[in-house]
Amino acid sequence: MTTLYLARHGETEWHAEHRYAGSSDVALTARGREQAAALRDWAATAQLAGIVASPLSRARLSAEPAAQATGLQLRIDARLVEIDFGAGEGMSPGELAATYPDEWSDFERRPAWHPLPGGEPGVDGVARAMPALEELATEFPQPDDRVLVVFHATLMRLLVCELVGIDPDHYRDVFPVVDGCSLLTLEFPWQGESKGAGRARLLGFNVPPVPAGTA
Repeated sequence: MTTLYLARHGETEWHAEHRYAGSSDVALTARGREQAAALRDWAATAQLAGIVASPLSRARLSAEPAAQATGLQLRIDARLVEIDFGAGEGMSPGELAATYPDEWSDFERRPAWHPLPGGEPGVDGVARAMPALEELATEFPQPDDRVLVVFHATLMRLLVCELVGIDPDHYRDVFPVVDGCSLLTLEFPWQGESKGAGRARLLGFNVPPVPAGTA
C-alpha cells in the first residue's frame, strides 16, 4: 500500500485569465516559484521514497526543488502530461463559448467524454496516465512508502475520480479548485477495496504543504 501525494504545479502565466493550459508549455509566475519553494520545504521533512513529475516545464520546475531538498532523483514520466485541450489551448472559457458554442456546451456537460475541438478526451488521459500510478504502487508497496507526483489539475482530478469510484464527468463539481503545489493524498491500492467501489482512499485534498513539526 503506497501513500501518493499528488500535487498540481505552481501558478502559471495563464492562471490570471483562466486560460486552458494542457499540452502548452507555460512558464511559472513568481508566485508559482514561491509555491514550489513551499513544496520543497514540506518534502524535506516528508520522508519520501520517490518524486515523479510530468515533463512539462511548469510541473518539472515545481518538482525540482523538492528533489534537491530530499536528495532523490527526479523521475520524469511523459504519461503524466496534462490533457491536450486542442483548439482550446490558451483560450478562456468566455472565448471558447463564443468561438465553439456547441463544442463548449458538450465539454461543459460531459467533460470526460467530449473534448474541445482537436483535443484529447479525458477518459483517454486516464487510460494513458493510470499505469504510471499503478507502477508506482507496485514499486513502492510498503505502508510507509511515500511518493510525490507533480503534474496537472485536470488529469489529476480525472484520475482521482476513477480511483475513488466517482463519475469522471463530475470532476469539476467534486474538485472545483486545485491550489498550486497543494497536496492531494491517496492510499493506493486501498486494502478495503472489497467494501467499496473505489480502488484508492482519499485522505486529503488541497492541503497546504507544511513541513513536519511546524503545523
